[in-house]
Amino acid sequence: MTKAAESVPTAQKLTFATMTTMVVGSMVGAGVFSLPARFAQQTGVAGALIAWTIAGVGMLMLAFVFQTLAVRKPDLDAGVYAYAKAGFGEYPGFFSAFGYWASACVGTVTYWVLIMSTAGAVIPALGDGDTWLSAGLSTIGTWVFYFFVRKGVREAAVINRIVTIAKVIPILVFVVLCLFALHPRVFVDNWSGGSDVGGLFTQVRGTMLVTVFVFLGVEGASVYSRHAKRREDVGRATVLGFLCVFAVFASVTIVSYGIMPYSELGDLRQPSMAAVLEHAYGQWGQVFVSLGLIISVLGAYLAWTLMAAEVLFVAAKDNDMPRFLKSHNPETDVPGAALLMSTLLVQVMLIVVLFSEDAFGFALDLTSALTLIPFLLAAGYGLKIALLRDGYEEDTGRTRDLVIGLLATIYTAFLLVAAGIRFILLALVIYAPATVLFVMTRREQGRRLFSPVELVILAVSVAGAVVGIVALAVGWIAI
Repeated sequence: MTKAAESVPTAQKLTFATMTTMVVGSMVGAGVFSLPARFAQQTGVAGALIAWTIAGVGMLMLAFVFQTLAVRKPDLDAGVYAYAKAGFGEYPGFFSAFGYWASACVGTVTYWVLIMSTAGAVIPALGDGDTWLSAGLSTIGTWVFYFFVRKGVREAAVINRIVTIAKVIPILVFVVLCLFALHPRVFVDNWSGGSDVGGLFTQVRGTMLVTVFVFLGVEGASVYSRHAKRREDVGRATVLGFLCVFAVFASVTIVSYGIMPYSELGDLRQPSMAAVLEHAYGQWGQVFVSLGLIISVLGAYLAWTLMAAEVLFVAAKDNDMPRFLKSHNPETDVPGAALLMSTLLVQVMLIVVLFSEDAFGFALDLTSALTLIPFLLAAGYGLKIALLRDGYEEDTGRTRDLVIGLLATIYTAFLLVAAGIRFILLALVIYAPATVLFVMTRREQGRRLFSPVELVILAVSVAGAVVGIVALAVGWIAI
């Protein structure tokens, strides 16, 4: 155990059940309620089945990588960030920590947008969650959560466990009700999608960022590993949580194709799950899903707030972030400065999305793009230790881990290609300025700012950010 982990009293350690619900709670948030329309905008039933198969296998491989690393490298805390640093150096590790943190913060913005969009069906002034009124109300909610989480990590984690159970029930009920209302003829007509979405490969590729977003949180137990009562629970919670959520997400998507024609499904207002159930059962169906959404999203917001602050705090404890982020209240186990910095970024993004044509879609896709580099580095590290036999005193399980690491690396690299140049450039616009924090850290330690290899990485990131800014300025890409 590291000193950071040892500083947490045993009474505050998290059990296997609590860590599993943290994984489920992190993954089941805004994304699942947007699945029917988001998938129908890109593909039909056939493409959706292929997309979920690819995403399921790919993300399962990534979950296995996190499980393997939790066992083979038990001294590494904060998951995604720690693995990138150990495998590829301090600067890539820093980028991984910052990118994962930024993706968590941007992801929570989608929660507020979706809540306000849901309420907008009753209060038109809230629009689709993209009006100044919705931004103001979201701001209030953001700071209420900030003060709540400051009260203590353990209390927040226990509440998250309760909320996770409460929010999964409405989603399961949705699937069952849609099965009873499913029209076989409609389902068959929706099989291939429409001619407007291109061939099957194009359709599947178009869904990839959606699947990344809804699976964010699969690494939740790894990120919070320093609080685990037993280290082996980290990997077990990751895999079990993933399998449960995968079954639910795929079911929500597929059954929706049997309720409405493909063209109508893609045009639904978000949250599209509510509109699907309203179409099948009337107004009460929309109300039922909307209430479930609010519970689900607030629970996921809590989990992601905890994880975002945790990544910055552990990175600072390892001297990879400025020392001000080490601020920590031992009584509540809350990293105060990291929590405040996370809340401030959420606040900024609540304003940014107001200028987007599709606030929810933009925040969702940007969140996915920001996460891909941390995921790719973590998968690459899993592959690296298997290749070098690092952590394998015997060859037991090495071949299996080698295959898993290779598949996870290929999958995450494919996701970068699927994301497209637009979101890669937008991600670099956020990544590049973060180097200021890296420079602050090196100066505090009296160290050389960049090695030759790090200078190359810096040049590439800055060049990408400059291109991204120019592209935004002249209208080549838009938010």
